[in-house]
Amino acid sequence: MSRLETKKPPLFISEPLTKDTVRQSLSLLSRIFKSCYGPAGRLKHLHNGVGGCVCTTSQSSALLRHLSVSDPVLRVLTVSVQNHVSRFSDCGLFSAILCCSLIESLRSLNVASYTVIKITRHLLSLCMDYLKSEACGCRVSVDFCSIGTLVCLVRSVLTSKPACMLNKTEVDHLTMLVLKAFLFTLPCHVETNAVFGKCVIVPVKGRKVMDSTVLPGLLIETPEIQMGKPLAVKRTCSNTIKIALFCVSMSGDSFNPEEGTIAVHHGISLEMSELNQLLNVGKQLVNDGVGLVVCQKVIHPSLKQYLKENHVMAVDRAGLSLMEPLSRMTGSKPIGSIHLLSPGCYGSLKDVSIESFGSKRFVHLIPEDTVICSLILCNRSETAWNELKRVCATAEHVLQLTMKEPLALLGGGCTETHLASYIRHKSSSLSTSTFKDLDCSQTQYQLVADGFCCSLESVALSLNHGDAEILTDLVYGHCWFVPSGFPSVSNWSDVVSKCGCGINGNTEDLKWRILQGRSCSPVMQGCPKEPSVKVTDFLTLDCFAAKCSGLQVALETANLILDLSYVIEDQN
Repeated sequence: MSRLETKKPPLFISEPLTKDTVRQSLSLLSRIFKSCYGPAGRLKHLHNGVGGCVCTTSQSSALLRHLSVSDPVLRVLTVSVQNHVSRFSDCGLFSAILCCSLIESLRSLNVASYTVIKITRHLLSLCMDYLKSEACGCRVSVDFCSIGTLVCLVRSVLTSKPACMLNKTEVDHLTMLVLKAFLFTLPCHVETNAVFGKCVIVPVKGRKVMDSTVLPGLLIETPEIQMGKPLAVKRTCSNTIKIALFCVSMSGDSFNPEEGTIAVHHGISLEMSELNQLLNVGKQLVNDGVGLVVCQKVIHPSLKQYLKENHVMAVDRAGLSLMEPLSRMTGSKPIGSIHLLSPGCYGSLKDVSIESFGSKRFVHLIPEDTVICSLILCNRSETAWNELKRVCATAEHVLQLTMKEPLALLGGGCTETHLASYIRHKSSSLSTSTFKDLDCSQTQYQLVADGFCCSLESVALSLNHGDAEILTDLVYGHCWFVPSGFPSVSNWSDVVSKCGCGINGNTEDLKWRILQGRSCSPVMQGCPKEPSVKVTDFLTLDCFAAKCSGLQVALETANLILDLSYVIEDQN
């Protein structure tokens, strides 16, 4: 008891955003996010100080998972973005960069924080109303009767992460595979509560990306199986294969001493008793006409041999991750006990085959109705494969979100600059009653609106990782990237050819201004126009649902942090 220390009082930190350490940490975090952004983003090599795995990435989900942030204020930011990414998979860096920029832009204004928050919420409502209106000039409709826009969406996701190390041919190949996998997961029959199927990504590392493919059904890796031998699998009278799915160990050592004691009569072998029970299960499976047994864990060799002699194929070590898609695909109910089998627990398959990819061999379970598929994903190195897996999963989720809300936003910085132009136009024409309702002056509103617009434009500026200029036109409010090597006094119309999203070509006499990311931008004359062309073959697009959520999360998190007056830390 003499070693016990007296309890320390909690540490109170007032106005945390005024502290140099917090400002410096926020600035560093912002630079990390910005340097990762877009197809030309720089990679980050992340590892902890005591060993463990190393992660090379520019993707927000991996970055935030491996990045150690100790400051409680910044933890609010990173956790908010992580929650957004867990729900939408996409636009994590957009949300993080915008949030950091909003905090940096708005905290220095000579406006009370509660006034700033009321104004930014009003600006957010203007943005959301515009994005959801038919008059919005930075969104496109997605027609699922044509794959053109879907291809643009998937390609935009795949090309945004340089750690995948893909060339154009590989991007095109993977784009079609992701689309094919997505179509496999669409329900065959339209129902009121229809849900998407599942695409299971199967790793094959050390192979060319072009070796990647999609197969209907599921693959279970079985190193011991021999290629070339015909499969003798028992079938039902309707030419299907009855399947039993076990989620319990069938190795014969299921008794766990930690669960208690068991009394065994003299001369009775517990191991033989377990094996006899397993063989009894095997006999029932054979009598019930089962042709395939899949076990999450291990099957006893004697039971395997017995099943094989009776033309029942046995596959073990399937793993926990395949249990849910296997049950859903076959209609079988996972069996959790070897002492009780119900006739209603079996499912069915159309066929079973053996597949080989590289040095790996798989049992291929082919369903009758395809809502579950396997994406065999190949890449040359483990680092590139890990990034590619995350990107393909994101692309599939983006397609699912787009199916629910068939809209997309223009990418390449164009939505950000277009929204900034729209807000500048809109905020300059508000009625005095709006300022009265918000309990602010017109000057205060314009200051906050300008900081908000500069923060949006700073996201577009983050796509540039060199010393070249970025422009916005005064007609459409789109973002244009100047090739490096041209001086600022150039005639911009002779230099740029297409805007960032690719929807506008430089075919008319446009006026320009250089994006600088600070409060010196002139107010645009009139509302930014909608492009006359709506779809091309090579548009850069962003997921509508993910970007709208990212915008809301960034602003609400920035407001929360701006409103912090105290941080209270327990010192014990």
